[in-house]
Amino acid sequence: MKLAFSTLGVPGLPIADVLRLAATHGYHGVELRAHPEEPVHPGIGLAERADVVAEFKGAGVEVLGVAGYARVAAPGPDEPVIEEIHRLLDLARDLGAGYVRVFPGAGTDQSPEEADATAARRLGTAAEYAGDLGVRILLETHDSHRTGAAAIRVLGLVGHRQVGSLWDVMHTWLGGEQPHETYAALSPYLGYVQVKDIASATDTTPLPLGTGVLPLTECVEVLSRHGWDGWLCWEYEKRWYEGAAPLPELLGAGREHLARLLNESA
Repeated sequence: MKLAFSTLGVPGLPIADVLRLAATHGYHGVELRAHPEEPVHPGIGLAERADVVAEFKGAGVEVLGVAGYARVAAPGPDEPVIEEIHRLLDLARDLGAGYVRVFPGAGTDQSPEEADATAARRLGTAAEYAGDLGVRILLETHDSHRTGAAAIRVLGLVGHRQVGSLWDVMHTWLGGEQPHETYAALSPYLGYVQVKDIASATDTTPLPLGTGVLPLTECVEVLSRHGWDGWLCWEYEKRWYEGAAPLPELLGAGREHLARLLNESA
């Protein structure tokens, strides 16, 4: 498995500094949070995109994915959501990224069946465009569909190879799923896995990997046992928790912890 971290942990940091951290601490890739407050987002031009590609190539680091905020099950018309996904896909294509992350985001006034159908319809439409660009759309286990069991209700309806899943280990744990259950549900669709750690179900302030309650050991064991060789991406939610320790000083120990889990599970 290859290791990455998300720029959610270093909000607003220039790409050159992000890449310096990745190279210094032995990470193979970076997941780019695609938000207007970040250096890289769908609003930047082609010249800026080319510069980002050159910086990553020069550092020998991969752009793992573009983490967007499209909410595919949200109430309202389809067109704005599909357009948002298309813009994220264009950005990913231009950066050489293999994946675009989207959220479920169903509303509380929707039935599960309506939310599932809405998400599947939009993802199915966007999948054709994604296929033309060679990028996969990944539905993250999050918010209204935080478990693997919930995510596959949508993915099964879509039934397109360009639409898969992003396993966020915190949300599936908060949803009451065991790692082997999540893997069994998502394995046919799995793009990559977001790892993190927290103190408890009621305190989700990000912690250094291995110091909290999330079942990271079990997750890595399940993936290794089934011969999965994709990406583990550390999503440290510094942007949402100002009081959390700075990520740069944790990256070295985090990589060592993941490497130890991989060695022990081999």
